[in-house]
Amino acid sequence: MPDTVAEMNQVMNEADCLVSEQQVQDAIRALAETITDRLKDSNPLLFCVMNGGLILTGQLLPLLKFPVQAEYLHATRYRQETTGGILEWKLSPDADMQDRTVLIVDDILDEGTTLCAIADYCLAHGAKEVLTAVLVDKQHDRKARPDLKADFTGLEVEDRFLFGYGMDYKGYWRNAPGIYAVKGL
Repeated sequence: MPDTVAEMNQVMNEADCLVSEQQVQDAIRALAETITDRLKDSNPLLFCVMNGGLILTGQLLPLLKFPVQAEYLHATRYRQETTGGILEWKLSPDADMQDRTVLIVDDILDEGTTLCAIADYCLAHGAKEVLTAVLVDKQHDRKARPDLKADFTGLEVEDRFLFGYGMDYKGYWRNAPGIYAVKGL
């Protein structure tokens, strides 16, 4: 365990801060305003994608100025070359989505395969529409679809290995106060 702590502290000490805590807070406030404008009259069902979406959801919810039903789900994807990844539910949604607007909240839109699969699942289970909100959209050309964008995006960040505000490095530093990039990655 001490080696892990030392390694994680070294990662943080050497990391590049790409987005300060204040910039993240400003982005979350702007996200909340945009989401409120769009969803205030729609009785949405919000799903926090665990574990990455936990911090964003926790900070976003008090800023939403309308009644919202908040739930969580936990899905992960593992790669198989022939399929491009299979969604594995660690905890599938159990709230009734029938004819509801669903908002999926996650930390990052990287390739987007998992987010797309969750959205498809919600639509298949009766959601009227599915919208996505992410803190970070990582800028690269490896998206699951060339035109893939979240409906609500807080920040666009360069294509590096990111951690902080829900994003982790080897399971650590989701709690980092800003968006950081691992040195050399």
